[in-house]
Amino acid sequence: MDSNYLDNYGPLLLMFILAAGLAAVLITASTLVGRHKHSREKDQPYECGISPTGDARHPFSVHFYMVALIFILFDIEAIFLYPWALVYHQLNVFGFVEMLLYIMILLVGYIFLWKKGALDWDR
Repeated sequence: MDSNYLDNYGPLLLMFILAAGLAAVLITASTLVGRHKHSREKDQPYECGISPTGDARHPFSVHFYMVALIFILFDIEAIFLYPWALVYHQLNVFGFVEMLLYIMILLVGYIFLWKKGALDWDR
């Protein structure tokens, strides 16, 4: 491979330059052409067509954060299961025991959350 560096990465650099140029042109055009009348209705946050009520700083229930953490936990579990499944035939009994231990730790965490009531939305 005797081609120079610009031959390999030139098209990629050109794409980034064109994308940045297009973004700059569109932002400039919308600033120059768009209307700039401010009103009370335009300055309010959009709430799916419903007039906003209450304070935006109202605290959320801890359940929302717990569900997000559970989602991340099981998402990471799935990420670790795919490579294990691909090399399972090479790992033999050792791989099976390690993955069984991994799943048992996750199961204990899930049971702990269940017993604590983190998955109970009725309270």
